[in-house]
Amino acid sequence: MKFLFIVQGEGRGHFTQAITLEEMLLRNGHEVVEVLVGKSSSRTLPGFFNRNIKAPVKRFISPNFLPTQENKRASVTKSLAYNVARVPEYFRSMYYINQRIKDTGAEVVINFYELLTGLTYALFRPSAPYICIGHQYLFLHKEFEFPHKGTSQLAMLRFFTRLTSIGAMKRLALSFRQMEEDVDNNIAVVPPLLRREVTALQPESGDYVHGYMVNSGFADSVHEFHKLYPDVPMHFFWDKSDEAEVTKVDDTLYFHQIDDVKFLNYMSGCRAYASTAGFESICEAMYLGKPVLMVPAHIEQDCNAYDAQKAGAGIVASSFDIEPLLRFSEGYTPNRSFMYWVRSSERLIVNELETTTSPQPIITLPNFTKYLSI
Repeated sequence: MKFLFIVQGEGRGHFTQAITLEEMLLRNGHEVVEVLVGKSSSRTLPGFFNRNIKAPVKRFISPNFLPTQENKRASVTKSLAYNVARVPEYFRSMYYINQRIKDTGAEVVINFYELLTGLTYALFRPSAPYICIGHQYLFLHKEFEFPHKGTSQLAMLRFFTRLTSIGAMKRLALSFRQMEEDVDNNIAVVPPLLRREVTALQPESGDYVHGYMVNSGFADSVHEFHKLYPDVPMHFFWDKSDEAEVTKVDDTLYFHQIDDVKFLNYMSGCRAYASTAGFESICEAMYLGKPVLMVPAHIEQDCNAYDAQKAGAGIVASSFDIEPLLRFSEGYTPNRSFMYWVRSSERLIVNELETTTSPQPIITLPNFTKYLSI
């Protein structure tokens, strides 16, 4: 089959998932004809994605979440105002997506949580069926447990997730653990999409803390911890484009521009891992047996962190205070069943893609009252 990918360009996880799924499909005799990536003024396409993806990559203007003034958590007010002002651009993007689906001859579209994919299918109704894949679709599963957060925030998260998957043949929910299929919500639960580079690593126990922050404002709390514990070595990754490839604060604190090979090498040799609770890097740390400190940057990551904590990944905090992580790491026991679950990903995910052959459902616009329910 000929697949076309549409990838949300926010964060690192969707990019590594797209690379991994492309490799799986190629090994199983399929073709990825093109990859469309949503872009915004605040994010750049990471170099590791361009180096590793095989299919031609094209970009389109896509909605983006803006951070607060402190550049830590996402600002709902700023993000809403920013995106409403750009609605005409997004309509042009949807027209472009629809045209690329036609012109490439794609037989199946895979959506990596890009909002405009669902809206394109609602408005233009492309003939090629599509399947959604991402951890976020677990939020629609009837058995998923949410953290104790504001009802309105959780409702909006579920509403947004439904919008990304209007008319989808199936939602493949990447999960830390096995769960039963949710037929009512058209959800199959599958293992995480970890790259072969991760599963091939031989982890070692180093003396440094490894980290990743999606918003560079969290660097302030890293500096605060470093002042109190200057002897603890730390290597943090960010995507702060106006900084050097490596920013050396002193002999024990470094900030690196995101580079996937370098990132994974540091992950494999670290003592512990601190993150803004992105699903992908938590999975990588769990697979390599590394305890995790999770500092959520928005409501989606609040849910990721809560779910990961239940799976034994680590602890949740509001800042990058590393001291609790170091204490937790002393008695940490890796989740071995998670490693076996990950190793079944290719068999289960490719099987889902190949066997999801039901006719494309008739697309209707969402029932807003229903989607706002928790």
